[in-house]
Amino acid sequence: MYQALYRKWRSRTFDQVVGQDHVTQTLKRQVASGRLSHAYLFTGTRGTGKTSCAKLLARAVNCENPQDGSPCNQCPACLGILNGSILDVLELDAASNNGVDDIRAILDEAAYTPATVKKRVYIIDEVHMLSNQAFNALLQILEEPPEHLMFILATTEVHKVLATIKSRCQQFAFKRIHPGAIAAHLLHISQEEGIGLTEGGAALIARLADGGMRDALSLLDQCSGGGAGTVDEERVLSSLGLAGNLEAAALLQDAAEGNISAVLERLDRLYANGKEMTALAGELSALVRDLLVRKTAPKTGSALMTGGFDGETLKRLSARFDVARLAQMLNRLQKTAADLTRSANRRTDMELCLVTLCDPTLDGSPAGLSARVARLEQGGVPAPAPSSEAALEAKQVPSPAPRREAPPPAAEVPWDEPSLPEEPPLPDEPPARDEVPWEEPEPVPAVRSSQPEGVSPPAPPAQPAPQAEPEAAPVSQPAPADIPGWPGWENFREQLKGVLAVSDYSLLGNPAMAEGRFDGQQLILWVANDFLQSMLSRQEITRPMGSLCHKLTGVSRQVEVRTGKAPPEDAPPSGGAADPLEAFLNRGGSNIIVE
Repeated sequence: MYQALYRKWRSRTFDQVVGQDHVTQTLKRQVASGRLSHAYLFTGTRGTGKTSCAKLLARAVNCENPQDGSPCNQCPACLGILNGSILDVLELDAASNNGVDDIRAILDEAAYTPATVKKRVYIIDEVHMLSNQAFNALLQILEEPPEHLMFILATTEVHKVLATIKSRCQQFAFKRIHPGAIAAHLLHISQEEGIGLTEGGAALIARLADGGMRDALSLLDQCSGGGAGTVDEERVLSSLGLAGNLEAAALLQDAAEGNISAVLERLDRLYANGKEMTALAGELSALVRDLLVRKTAPKTGSALMTGGFDGETLKRLSARFDVARLAQMLNRLQKTAADLTRSANRRTDMELCLVTLCDPTLDGSPAGLSARVARLEQGGVPAPAPSSEAALEAKQVPSPAPRREAPPPAAEVPWDEPSLPEEPPLPDEPPARDEVPWEEPEPVPAVRSSQPEGVSPPAPPAQPAPQAEPEAAPVSQPAPADIPGWPGWENFREQLKGVLAVSDYSLLGNPAMAEGRFDGQQLILWVANDFLQSMLSRQEITRPMGSLCHKLTGVSRQVEVRTGKAPPEDAPPSGGAADPLEAFLNRGGSNIIVE
């Protein structure tokens, strides 16, 4: 009768246990010296050797001729424990015997000394499945056990074991076995069994086993098919049904290209063929996780791969994504996979997830925003989010000036018409030859006009003339370059280093994205589009900038973020020239006589 490989090749000595030297060496020393505990607790994931070491320890403490702490497997005690004829060594599965009556039966038997061996040993597997009453009953015997009694408890979920139980046991943690050690052991077993296992196939099975030797032997048993043929990587993928991962790779390739139509068509074909949406989400998550590991750990990441995808596929897809985008995709896939279990329409949820993977601008989560910011930091331009026609026109026309077919004649241009940036508009019509206003308080050379001496110039206006645009600054306001304390945008931005986060400061470092201007009253930040306006309007950015501006200039802490192109740094505010008399002389006041 054929026996499964994981049963046939169960470790018979402590030296044959793979990957758990920190446990086996300690147990061997305790057996050799006779310093044994009355209770042991073995913890770890499935298939790492907990039950095997428990049976080895039960034989070793009862062996008549132990070999360096390991059982000899030849004496009557070892042979009787191996074939199950000695009833003093009992293995109990707590998953099916978890009641208080089962533990009380053990307590009743524990009072009797063993009949044929030195110690009565109870191996309780999956001990975390015991009820609270059963744990309390077990605690009663663990507090004051007889000399001839030993308990070996094994569990995969140690956090469910009562602290009072753990404190009375010697606890040994079994680690996941390294894929290299699993592959070497598989090659040894395949050579003894006559299985044509290649090194590539062994490495692939070892990665798929996820650190469990029992899982690896079961996969080898399944792929060998009774020992016929060569077990290579292609056969492993075919035997385990992992060839469908190629469809997942093609699906992610279409998502990388933003081809939503191809993605939906491929998903429809998989759904029609009976593909479970939860399984598809798991395969895509495994693929994106492998790509993320390959990106972040290119040298040591090969041992961390799931093993379901070939190296050429990973290399091709890895070049299409950056780390931030992969993290956003993995986060989205994991959330979708968790939500599918309680979804009313799994196909629709999966389609929505794939559409979001094709167009990252549709993902409004923090991970999606981080991916788009990372793309901006690398010099990329994010795809425009859906918006109204008016918003699109505002993005395309950053300048507020109206478009004209041709400039009107010079005599017909009103003085409040918006002008070119290099020639700021005047506040109103230029005064006549006999209406020159005297506004400067500083002493200036006397000026007289060609009018008769009896005519005096009109009194200066009490306030500046109203402007055409409400945002324009007053006429008497100085240019930003002449404001005391304002160092200019470049120097101001340098002082923000260390104050803002690196990702926020990088957005301010590109003049094509953001540029600041100070108009004497507040700091205005000009940005390229609405997305940057929403990113830079946060208080984490505006508050430190306003505080620094107030510290330098003593003016208000307000910071306004606008969409458009910033005016030149040294240009005066859009309310007129700094000196009305000088502006008038430059525009044709040559008939004024200066004494």
